[in-house]
Amino acid sequence: MTYEYRVVPAPTKGKRGKGLRSTADRFANALSLAINEMAAEGWEYLRTDTLPAEERQGLTGRTTVFQNMLVFRRVAEAEAEVAPQDDAEAVANDPEAPEESAAPALPGVEAPGRRAGLKMPRLANPLRAEREKDVAAE
Repeated sequence: MTYEYRVVPAPTKGKRGKGLRSTADRFANALSLAINEMAAEGWEYLRTDTLPAEERQGLTGRTTVFQNMLVFRRVAEAEAEVAPQDDAEAVANDPEAPEESAAPALPGVEAPGRRAGLKMPRLANPLRAEREKDVAAE
């Protein structure tokens, strides 16, 4: 079984909620909200990692800071196998094969499945992904 992984930054501030008075309670609330949001999208919480990262300090200096990251995983979706273009007999005998039109392709239009129109998903910020989904829905 293969998995795909997603890493997001852990919350740095607590979130207020009813009956939450201490800083620890608010931080735990922010963490549980982040984990539940990812779980709603099908991601399973795996672990939290603390990793070093270099940051600029001043004009020429650098310093090492530590970032807390939440690691999630889910089962990778099986990739559909595509029949080879040269094997016309196998395509003709396949009852589930879609019928293709004989119309010529328009200039400048990519065939479906080519990489030119695909975007790589952003992994760092789940809120950015939500905004992108809202913009795409409009």
